[in-house]
Amino acid sequence: MATAPEASADDKAPAKKSKKMLIIIGAVVAVLALGGAGFYFLVLKPRAAAAAEEDGGDAPKAAAHDGKVTPPAYLPMDNMVVNLADAGGDRVAQVGVTLVVADAHASDTVKAFLPTIRSGVLMLISQKTAVELLTPEGKEALAKAILREAITPFGGGEEEAPAAEAEGAKKKKKAAHAEYPVTGVLFSSFIIQ
Repeated sequence: MATAPEASADDKAPAKKSKKMLIIIGAVVAVLALGGAGFYFLVLKPRAAAAAEEDGGDAPKAAAHDGKVTPPAYLPMDNMVVNLADAGGDRVAQVGVTLVVADAHASDTVKAFLPTIRSGVLMLISQKTAVELLTPEGKEALAKAILREAITPFGGGEEEAPAAEAEGAKKKKKAAHAEYPVTGVLFSSFIIQ
């Protein structure tokens, strides 16, 4: 009968080397992860916060009163079915719009003007073609036009979009958000047939 050869010292050496290699690789990965996290929190995050503060942010922000942050309120409008301006008049759009308002008090103020705002939005959509509304740019332009229409009863609505590229327009945009109760427009549904 043959006996199993005993493990020599040479066989144990590769096992020790692989364990050491795993420990070294694990340590290097941990150091890189900690370094990356430190770089993010010390360098990138403050830069992003400064850039967001400088831009004023495009998304509706919560209003701050006495150090307390209050979320914006949302005022959904009934879905609208509108004939589009396509040749032949056989295309329709069903659009659901939700207005972003500064707070609950502003929501009550806007509700008083909702029939006027809804009528203006219907007129806006009826002037568009299906081709215009099917593109993301067309939807964004419609949202901006609806926002202008929604702030018209409150003294807004002038053409502010062309000046939006200028530096001074950012300040005007911030003032518009603080001044008018409607601060944004969201689509809850958008169907074109």
